[in-house]
Amino acid sequence: MLKEQIQQDLKNSLKGGKHAEVSVLRMVISAINNRETEKRTKIWREKPELEIETLEKESQLTDEEVLEVFSSELKKRKEACVEYEKGGRTDLIEQEKREIEIIQRYLPEQLSEEEVAKIAREIIAALRASLAISGREMVGATNSKDIGKVMAELMPRVKGRAEGSEVSRIVKELLTARE
Repeated sequence: MLKEQIQQDLKNSLKGGKHAEVSVLRMVISAINNRETEKRTKIWREKPELEIETLEKESQLTDEEVLEVFSSELKKRKEACVEYEKGGRTDLIEQEKREIEIIQRYLPEQLSEEEVAKIAREIIAALRASLAISGREMVGATNSKDIGKVMAELMPRVKGRAEGSEVSRIVKELLTARE
């Protein structure tokens, strides 16, 4: 499981004196633990009769959920870089970039803009092909008002491999170009 790999990597980083990696991995493990606590609380509220062992087991994050934590941490650092750039804090930008590099080691390879656009075009074409009149509502992607429909189909296919804001920007461009 990915969580165990992260904990092992933390031990190795501690032994190797890799302070930047230790710091990032500790933050990620903390975020994972927080997410598990949230999940455990939610499960307990829904099923208060569960035994503690079962509750603990069910609240463990899956590898996919751990990757979501990494994606969230990556997004935070990218947003921090933008803010530091506005404030002229190049020293802090460099630190965030080092942390981004460490986080990206755990994420699947990111899709290029062209790859995201290709998948988006396929989904738009499929939605257009299914264009039909259902009562008064039209089904399909024909203009910028249909961004939500495309995003709903696209995000599960690119999850963890592309940022939502970038995907949204590409979809908007594709749909507004067709209007």
